[in-house]
Amino acid sequence: MNTRRTVVAGLGVTALGWLAWRSGADLQPARREMVGENGTRFPNVTLYTHEGRKVKFYDDLVRGKVVAINMMYAQCTRTCPTSTANLRQVQQLLGQRAGRDVFMYSLSLQPELDTPERLREYVERYRIGPGWLLLTGARADIDLLRKHLGFYDVDPVVDLNDLTHTGMLRVGNDALDRWTMAPTLTDARQILATINHVDTAVVHTAYREAEPAFFG
Repeated sequence: MNTRRTVVAGLGVTALGWLAWRSGADLQPARREMVGENGTRFPNVTLYTHEGRKVKFYDDLVRGKVVAINMMYAQCTRTCPTSTANLRQVQQLLGQRAGRDVFMYSLSLQPELDTPERLREYVERYRIGPGWLLLTGARADIDLLRKHLGFYDVDPVVDLNDLTHTGMLRVGNDALDRWTMAPTLTDARQILATINHVDTAVVHTAYREAEPAFFG
């Protein structure tokens, strides 16, 4: 299914994510909401990796790549640890593709607390392998990215709750401008199928049995 749809501006992350998961379509929130500097889809803000490197979000992490992005924070004790463990399974299923063909990123929802050092401790605690970066930065920049990525709720009270934004994975192929979402707590092979759906370079063979019927 290559039909492109425009999602009404302001559609919250939960509804957007489940619509992506159920339909398999290439979801594209309204350009007015998504255009960053220089006409790019996302703001090119400065972030810092758990390794202490300074990076530009769009130029260094997203431009021309297949990416899988979620929101988390080190103090989260509810969905984040389970999501992280599940995404580790996705990383293992990706094998050598992780960090070469598919890039995984986790953005901190509490950048004031989640310094690169604290994120590095989180990486070590959950044995996160190469090809998956944990990222922090200025609060204003993280909030801007969160909204451009679709991790927000139309209810401002709900939107202020960090836990609201931890249950979805933004998956996209920047080169083709194809973007969708998947729940982080669903089966790891189904998440892999979603990544494969936007990554046209992959040969759909090894995990074909894991793909939902709508990926056809």
